[in-house]
Amino acid sequence: MPEPLLRLSPEVADALEGRSPVVALESTIISHGLPRPRNLEVARELEELVRAGGAVPATIAVLDGVAHVGLDDAALERVACDPDLRKLGYRDLPPAAATGAGGATTVSATAFLAARAGIRVFATGGLGGVHRGWADSWDESADLALLSRTRITVVCAGVKSILDVPATLQRLETLNVTVAGYRTSTFPGFYLHSSGEPVDWTLTEPEQVAAAMRAQDALDGPAAALVVANPVPVERQLDPGLHDRVLGEALAAAERQAVTGQATTPFLLDYLVRGTGGASLEANLAAVRGNVALAAEIARCWAAGPR
Repeated sequence: MPEPLLRLSPEVADALEGRSPVVALESTIISHGLPRPRNLEVARELEELVRAGGAVPATIAVLDGVAHVGLDDAALERVACDPDLRKLGYRDLPPAAATGAGGATTVSATAFLAARAGIRVFATGGLGGVHRGWADSWDESADLALLSRTRITVVCAGVKSILDVPATLQRLETLNVTVAGYRTSTFPGFYLHSSGEPVDWTLTEPEQVAAAMRAQDALDGPAAALVVANPVPVERQLDPGLHDRVLGEALAAAERQAVTGQATTPFLLDYLVRGTGGASLEANLAAVRGNVALAAEIARCWAAGPR
């Protein structure tokens, strides 16, 4: 028989069978989002944060065509060190399986594989969304459509500030994806504590998030995600004035250099890192750490309640 396309680590499989809390983690931040060797240090740190919160970490990646849910240290090191690993969204999973390719999973691929494995809580930095100038380009992240048909709770710091935040929120509403601010009435700004855009719902405790998840199941409506928007602490955010200035410069540079399509996001993010002297990267990591810690609390509350 051919190898299965989805392989759970023994630890993750045991946790799911025993209904213990599990938190899914994406791997793109490890392979493509951080410089070496810090990326491996952060990958291990995030898994330890999940464990400290009383849950089992399930970092997800595709290795040799097989989707792994939960990585041992050797696999984690491979994701951090292999320069040939691709960035895989959901649409890339079938050809990756067919060709035996390896890759780190984006939000769309991670959410799908986590839900497919039976994991309900997923922590990441920020979602993809609707790009600036979308009315002309129709450029929109595949994350949004995937979340509209996947029953998973995503803890994030909003969407990347290089995107069109109001348009992204409108698309999430249209797609029936529930968005709730965690102890905030405004949508987080990824690097910033707030984007200034309001959210319709605020949840204040992990138990409330778990209760909303149970209500999703009880209503038995169309499968869709619950987005828990958890802002980076004010004291850890990127200086708003610096953010706005450098982002404006980055957008102008992208236009001058005719950077378009899939090249736009990495160009802008790299410009922000360089233009802020690394401060945007530190704000990103502060947000991710907070999201991972909160996701572990939510997963613990979810596992403790009736299902």
